Amino acid sequence: MEKKEFLSSLVEQALEMVLVFDGKGALTYANTEAREKLGYEEAENIHISDIFPMIFTKTEEGFSTEYAFERKTENMAAYRKNQTCFPVEARIVQSGDGQYVCMANDILEKEFLGKEVAQVRYEAEQAMKVKSEFVANVTHELRTPVNGILGNVRELLERESDSGKLKNLHLMERCCENMGMIINNILDFSKLEAGKFTLDPQRFHFKNMLDYVKDSHIRRITEKGLDFVVSMSDDIPEYLIGDELRIVQILNNLINNAMKFTSIGRISVEVVKTAQVNDKIELYFFVMDTGIGIDKKDEDKLFQSFSQVDASISRQYGGTGLGLNICKELVELMGGTIGVESEKGKGSNFSFSIWVTVPEGEEVPAASGLAQRVPSDFNRQRPIQEAGEDDIRQYGSEANKDKLKRTLSKLILCVEMENWEKAEMFADTVKQLTGEAPREVKSMALRLKMAVQKENYEKTSAAYHALDALIEEEKSEPGEGQE
Repeated sequence: MEKKEFLSSLVEQALEMVLVFDGKGALTYANTEAREKLGYEEAENIHISDIFPMIFTKTEEGFSTEYAFERKTENMAAYRKNQTCFPVEARIVQSGDGQYVCMANDILEKEFLGKEVAQVRYEAEQAMKVKSEFVANVTHELRTPVNGILGNVRELLERESDSGKLKNLHLMERCCENMGMIINNILDFSKLEAGKFTLDPQRFHFKNMLDYVKDSHIRRITEKGLDFVVSMSDDIPEYLIGDELRIVQILNNLINNAMKFTSIGRISVEVVKTAQVNDKIELYFFVMDTGIGIDKKDEDKLFQSFSQVDASISRQYGGTGLGLNICKELVELMGGTIGVESEKGKGSNFSFSIWVTVPEGEEVPAASGLAQRVPSDFNRQRPIQEAGEDDIRQYGSEANKDKLKRTLSKLILCVEMENWEKAEMFADTVKQLTGEAPREVKSMALRLKMAVQKENYEKTSAAYHALDALIEEEKSEPGEGQE
C-alpha cells in the first residue's frame, strides 16, 4: 500500500469528523464519521454553510466568514441534513492548494455529562450547606441544655454534703463535660469538612502556653500513677504568632488519648525547633506514652473520621473517633503534618509539625534565610520505652512486684474512701501489670476490675484479698503455674 493510500485509509477510519471544502465552500470530502454524524450518504452538492451556518454565509463568490482559520479549537454548532444540530469542538485550517480542512469532535455527550456533573456538584454543595446548618443548629441546641444541667449540678455540689448524692452529682458533672467535648468535636469537624474553618493567629507567650497545658493535665496523670514531663528546646523564641487555642486543642487531644490508653509508665511532651525561613519557624511536637500501643497495620485508621482501631477500643475507652481527624485537619491548616510510631503493648509516639511566625522585633536565635537548627540530641525515632519499663510489665520481676504492691494499696485506699473513679484507674493498672501472669491471677485481676466498675464494696474487697493471696503465693513459689 502506498503512503498516500495509507494516510487516506487512516483519515477515513478516524474517530473525529474530517471535512474538506474548496475556496467556493463546496464540500469535496467527508470521512465515514462525518457522513454518519451529519446524515449525508455522499459529500456532493453540500456547501460548508449548510453544516456551519453560524460561521459561514453562502455568497455568489463562494462564502464569507469572520473565522480566522487558526490552529485552535473552538466550540461550534454543526447542522445535520435534517436541520437538527449538535455541539462540536472544531478547528478549520487552510492548506496550501486553496483547500480548507475541518476537523471536529462531537461533544454532545460531553456537554450533557458536564451539565450532569455541574448539577450533581450543585446538589452536593446544597446538601453540604444544609448539613452544616443542621449540625450547627443541633450542636447549639444540644449545648444549651447540657450547659444548663452542668450549671445546676455545680450549684448542687456546693450545697450538698451527703456522700452518696455527691458521688452521683460528680458523675453527672463528668458526663456533661464529656458531652460538651463531643459536641465541640462534631461542630469543629463539620466546619472543617465544609471548608469554613479559619485560624485566628495572635501573638502569644509560648512557654506560658506549655505551662498551661501541663497544669491542665498533671493532676489527673499523676493520680493515675504516671510520670508526666513537658520540655522544650532553648532556641524557641519567647513570643510567637499563631493560633494558640488550636495548638492547645491538638496537644490536649493527644495528651488525653495518651492518658486514656496508658496505665503504666509515663507520658512526655517535647517541642523542638527544626527549621526557619525568614520570620517563619517550624516546630515539632512529640507526645509520647508507654500505653497499649497499636499494630503498624492499624496506624492509618487513626486519622480517619469516625474511625478507631477496632470496636473494642470504643467500648472500653469511649470516644467518637473524631479527635485525631480534627487534629490532622488543624495541623495541615498550619502547614504541617502529623504521624505516629507505635508498637503493640509498648506505647505510642505521636508527632506533629506546624509553622508559626516570629513577631517583628522578637529575638530569633537562628540566622536569617533558610537554616536548619536541629538540636544535637534531637531524634525523631525516639525510644517508646525507657530502660526498666519492660521489667515492670514482666510479671514476677522485682519491679513488677513493687509496682503491683503499691498499686493495690492505692486501689484499696480509694475503695475505702469511696473514690471509685480513681480505684478504677488503679484496677486497670493492675490488669496490665498481671498481663503475663498465670491464668488464675489474670482472672482475679479481671474480677477485681469488674467489681470496682460496679462499685461493689464486698466483691471488691474479696477480689482484692484473693488477688493479694495469689501474688504472695507466686512470690513464695516462683516460676510455678506460669503459662
